[in-house]
Amino acid sequence: MIMTSEWAFIIDEADQLSAMILSSEQAQKYRDAYREVYGDEELVQQINAFTKMKEQYEDVQRFGKYHPDYHTIMKKIREQKRALDLNERIANFKIAENEYQDLLDEVSLIIGKSVSEAVKVPVSNPFFSSGSSCGSGCGSGGSCSCSA
Repeated sequence: MIMTSEWAFIIDEADQLSAMILSSEQAQKYRDAYREVYGDEELVQQINAFTKMKEQYEDVQRFGKYHPDYHTIMKKIREQKRALDLNERIANFKIAENEYQDLLDEVSLIIGKSVSEAVKVPVSNPFFSSGSSCGSGCGSGGSCSCSA
C-alpha cells in the first residue's frame, strides 16, 4: 500500500481520537478505580483466590454433580463471588469499566456508521444496537435468531 496524504491525515485523526478517548473522564475514572482495586494487597489476594477457585469450578463443571467436591466448590465460589461483588471498590471498578466500554461502543458506532449504514458494529450494551435484535454481533450467521 502506498502512503498518501489522505492516509497520513487519517492516521493523524485516529491518533487525535485515541488521545481524546484516553484523556476522557470515563478513562480517568477507570484508571482511578483500577488503582483503588489493585492497590489494595488484601483485595488483590481475594481476587487471586477467586481466580484459583474459578479454575476448580471449571474442572467441576466438566463432571457436574458427579464430581466429589461439587457441592463444596459450588458453595465456596458463590461465597467468594458475593464477597467480591459486595466490595465497594470492586463495584466502583465495574461501573467505571462499563462507562468506559459504553464510550468505546459509542465511538465505534459513530465510526462504523460514518463508513456505511450497513456496517455491523459489535457493542456490549444492547442500548447502542440499532436495528439488530442481536447487539453483540454474534457472527453466527443468524443461528442465534438475530436479524444479522
